[in-house]
Amino acid sequence: MGRFTVMSMTDSAAERVKAILAAQGADALGLRVGIKKGGCAGMEYTIDLAREAKPNEDAIEHDGARVFVAPEAVLFLLGTEMDYEETVLRSGFTFRNPNQTSACGCGESVELKQADLAALAGRGA
Repeated sequence: MGRFTVMSMTDSAAERVKAILAAQGADALGLRVGIKKGGCAGMEYTIDLAREAKPNEDAIEHDGARVFVAPEAVLFLLGTEMDYEETVLRSGFTFRNPNQTSACGCGESVELKQADLAALAGRGA
């Protein structure tokens, strides 16, 4: 069975990750993406600075940018694409997540289901 990537990053997200890390100094290894309970839809994405890798974390690299995925978030983030967008009203990381079933009206929280591992195995992931 081949190795698959939990999550992917767009070029825009990778550039923003690199800019954040450059401003943090040499001991910043990457960003850590996770999820937590919260918001009106039930869950929120979290993004923190990673100064060390934690046991059992997946690391995603794209164009020199590194993002760690918290182990407890993996089943909710399988197949997700991380992007960075700047609009007139806001700027920030966005997530295109096939495991998202709904989102709140303000866009700050989401409802997620665990990835269907049987379906992924059938696709040869």
